[in-house]
Amino acid sequence: MSDQRNSGDAWITAADGARYWGRFGAAGLLVIDRARDEGRGAILLQHRVTWSDHGDTWGIPGGARHEGESPIDAAIRESQEEAGVPDDCLRPRFTHVLDRGVWAYTTLIAEVTTPFEPSITDAESHALAWVPLDQVTELPLHPAFAASWEILKPLLVAPPAVIVDAANVIGSVPNGWWKDRRGAAERLRDRLDLLAASPDGLRSGFVGVPESRVPGLDRVFPDWIMVTEGVARGIAPGSLVQVLDAVELGDDAIIQETDARAAEGALVAVVTSDAELKVRVGAAGASSIHGTQTLVKLLPELPEPAGATANLTVPTELTVPTGPTDAETSRE
Repeated sequence: MSDQRNSGDAWITAADGARYWGRFGAAGLLVIDRARDEGRGAILLQHRVTWSDHGDTWGIPGGARHEGESPIDAAIRESQEEAGVPDDCLRPRFTHVLDRGVWAYTTLIAEVTTPFEPSITDAESHALAWVPLDQVTELPLHPAFAASWEILKPLLVAPPAVIVDAANVIGSVPNGWWKDRRGAAERLRDRLDLLAASPDGLRSGFVGVPESRVPGLDRVFPDWIMVTEGVARGIAPGSLVQVLDAVELGDDAIIQETDARAAEGALVAVVTSDAELKVRVGAAGASSIHGTQTLVKLLPELPEPAGATANLTVPTELTVPTGPTDAETSRE
């Protein structure tokens, strides 16, 4: 993943005399392979060469951003240059930003989707290793990584998730969805897929992480679970969206999924406007709960097929529907 733009490989000096590497900021990769260490997980660390800044310490692969390069692209490029991380083997989960005003360092927190072994591909490493989570602090850590490790470690426990009450979201906009409930569910899945594929992710607050808990946490890239019921059962999953068919009531399936993921330590956001369900998922461990319109406003539009009349667009003028009148809480 080479990049021929201005590399930004230079020190900058702040007004207080502090020096930072990278004229355009810097970025690094904190990646976990959950299958290692008997399923407890391990992270990829780099033993820095003696001549480097804070040499002979352990930290994450990273370095200066190129001019105009996004932090995520920079983190992946640097990890490829320093540790031989293959293309398309990672899934982003969070970004964390240490902002010093004149300079910022972005940590891309990701998980392995295709197992790989790192390789030393430049002169900046003594060694590269997958280190079990409970052994990280036994190493002499780079001071900046040591300062952030205890804050970031809990984010590695389980992937964040957003569970979508599909019937409630679909029913929240009176656009004729009742004429083709299954088709409406498929369109919602496809729009969720587009949102899940966005390189910008979601703001971290969407999954309920307050600034006081993880200062500097910026974006989140969650698992998406769409719970279906009634005639919507059996639609295919999306590229990035899991479709969970409720055996009986959709509410019960949402609560069970919330409880299971929260029990693993995951941050779980639930999207529903059902007042009773909000209370129940809160008790089941949801870290945040959003009304349907919060999600609808984030959803990208699908290309409009010829003759299409129904889509999940927030209407500019509401009209009285000819179908169900209690669209907000209707169930299939």
